[in-house]
Amino acid sequence: MSDWRIVAAVVAAWLLANLAVGIIPARRSSRSVAGYVAGDRGFGTVLMYFVTGASIFSAFAFLGGPGWAYSRGGAAYYILSYGVLGMAPFLALGPWAARVGRVHGYVTQASMLAHRFQSRWVAIAAGSVSVIASLPYIALQMKGAGIVIEQVTAGHIPQWLGAAAAYGVVLLYVWHSGVMGVGWTNVFQGVFMIAIAWTLGLYLPYRLYGGIGPMFEQIAQVRPELLTAPGLGPDGAPWDPAAYSSAILVSAMGFMMWPHLFMKAFAAKDEATIRRTIFLFPSFQVFLVPLFVIGFAGVLYPNPPAQPDAVMPHIVLSSGMPELVVGLFCAGALAASMSTGDALVHGAASMAIEDVYRPLAQKRVGDEERRTLIRRVALVTGVVGFVIALTSGRSLVGLLLVAYGAIVQLAPSVYAAFLWRRATAAGVVSGLVIGTLITGLLVVFPELRPFGIHEGLVGLALNLATLVIVSLLTRTPDGAHTSRWLAVSRGLSTPPEEVVSA
Repeated sequence: MSDWRIVAAVVAAWLLANLAVGIIPARRSSRSVAGYVAGDRGFGTVLMYFVTGASIFSAFAFLGGPGWAYSRGGAAYYILSYGVLGMAPFLALGPWAARVGRVHGYVTQASMLAHRFQSRWVAIAAGSVSVIASLPYIALQMKGAGIVIEQVTAGHIPQWLGAAAAYGVVLLYVWHSGVMGVGWTNVFQGVFMIAIAWTLGLYLPYRLYGGIGPMFEQIAQVRPELLTAPGLGPDGAPWDPAAYSSAILVSAMGFMMWPHLFMKAFAAKDEATIRRTIFLFPSFQVFLVPLFVIGFAGVLYPNPPAQPDAVMPHIVLSSGMPELVVGLFCAGALAASMSTGDALVHGAASMAIEDVYRPLAQKRVGDEERRTLIRRVALVTGVVGFVIALTSGRSLVGLLLVAYGAIVQLAPSVYAAFLWRRATAAGVVSGLVIGTLITGLLVVFPELRPFGIHEGLVGLALNLATLVIVSLLTRTPDGAHTSRWLAVSRGLSTPPEEVVSA
């Protein structure tokens, strides 16, 4: 058996193990939509920790992070900054959302916003933005999986086929088990990829330079510009501080707006579980450190990779490691990709049906029919993400920054729901539409961005201004409904007349 076939066999075994782990949990969850989307609201601390941490620890972290450290140096540190800051607001938002979710039966954040503002158009707008933002993020994961498999099999398995194989497994267990399959595969994948990251992060600098300290000493002599913040921009010149800071801000503010993370507030067993998860989450950011070290290890490596995102598999493949080790590395990289991709595919499909299809249909859709539709849309979402992955020329981190520019547009609506009684449905919808359109325009025409500021931050400012102005110009919302809803969110009352079925 040739070398690449040994690696492929290890990868195939890994994919089969994930399929088994993802399918078995279906036996423990109900066949309701609440069971398929919110895990019957029974996630404990272990599941919550890994489903949030592993969902972020993605192909972007395993490949894009080292790629940026290799090519842009200190610019990669923005990832550590927003990851620590982004979870903090959920100390308040998480318990608030969990309380109203239990009382009113929400399974998505758009359904929560629609009930708060008493408008199906809020659900349609928020759900549409969420699905649109999820697509480049899903494409990122698929592209990362394809890059790794193509690299470690020396091109015998092309990028498109590698991505299709990995995400064929993902779609199978998402179809079968829903969020419970996502949760338990995240535990399995999370433990494995953390072990791989630290093993390679400590071993490669030692093998190539004699240690981490000697490695950075040599880089400081040859490429000192890589060791200063904010690092380099995409053109190789120092990254503009405004662009660096706005990338951190838009990512930090958009972090918990991701539905596949926010929706876990509806899946958590209790509020104490949410708070423990928030305090434990920064430990996942520590696992990025060895990945950055691997990226820096490639700076002085004699043979450069074909593209920065491939620096990690390039070093692993060309440093003479045994085929079994190469296969395990590939499995670790796939774990990073799949642990985020599965949550995104599941979340996007759930939102497409619960928040867009149901309000537009304006008819009662039964539990079994909704569950079937979510499964089918998950397959469609996977196919669309696959097409974007194959056709997009952006880097992995570049795809993520585009996705964050879209998802952060939900922030004004979510905060207004909990903090501003005067906010109206018209204001929320108008803000979402304006913010998303402006962000999309600046993605297509980046030269229009003022001072190099991230397009999502520009859209967010106009979104917020529109929400406030339109809300003040439109009719004041039902005060009694708003008061009851906010009272539930603060744990002050649970009025039975407000309870709705999931």
